[in-house]
Amino acid sequence: MDTLTIFRREVGSYFTSPFAYFIAAGFLLFCGILFARDFQEAATQTTTINPAFIPAVISFLMVFFAPLLTMRLLAEEKREGMMELLLTSPASESSIVMGKFFSAWFYYTILLALTLLYQLVLFAYAPPDIGHTFLAYLGIWLYGGAMIAIGLFFSSLTENQIVAAFLSMITLLILYIGDAAGQVIGNIDIARVIRSLSLQGHFSTSFQVGILRAEDVVFFAGIIVLMLYLSIRTVESHRWR
Repeated sequence: MDTLTIFRREVGSYFTSPFAYFIAAGFLLFCGILFARDFQEAATQTTTINPAFIPAVISFLMVFFAPLLTMRLLAEEKREGMMELLLTSPASESSIVMGKFFSAWFYYTILLALTLLYQLVLFAYAPPDIGHTFLAYLGIWLYGGAMIAIGLFFSSLTENQIVAAFLSMITLLILYIGDAAGQVIGNIDIARVIRSLSLQGHFSTSFQVGILRAEDVVFFAGIIVLMLYLSIRTVESHRWR
């Protein structure tokens, strides 16, 4: 059993789970309501709409939706005793973790692609900057991948899905508000460090405004790699229990 097999199994479970459709409905509903409000205000005031508006909304929504996407990935396997079966199968720990991570990121990518419908509305109203739109979506895609990796790590720590969701939500909220905290702290050096460690700090000042910086790509990629490594090590520890 390799990464692709795990990936296919998990993707299949997403599309057969009512909970997954509930998450998708909630995600798209929030995006739609906020987009409609912003669009109406822009039309009334005859101003242009920021093409990164939806990605900016998603950057906040994922604080709550990422834990819901990831809380069951490994916690449920342990609770139902399936982890022992997976660990005695030909699948390696890295295959298990990577397969589950990529399935959740793939599901998130589909949700993200559905929000492109809002961009089509903008094109009909006032064509936005294509480059700005692309970078905003690239950034929020990487941003979401980092959040999913963090959620997966907390799912690997416990067999209780609620605990996994709570821990990852608190962590993601701290990493989200770190950017705002860095803006109000008087000490410039401390503020710079706090903002450099926040997820939002590597999105709002670059991708969201149409700027591509290698350091921000490396930051999100680094978070993903680190969290997957820790998740693999955690799963490995179960083999020796």
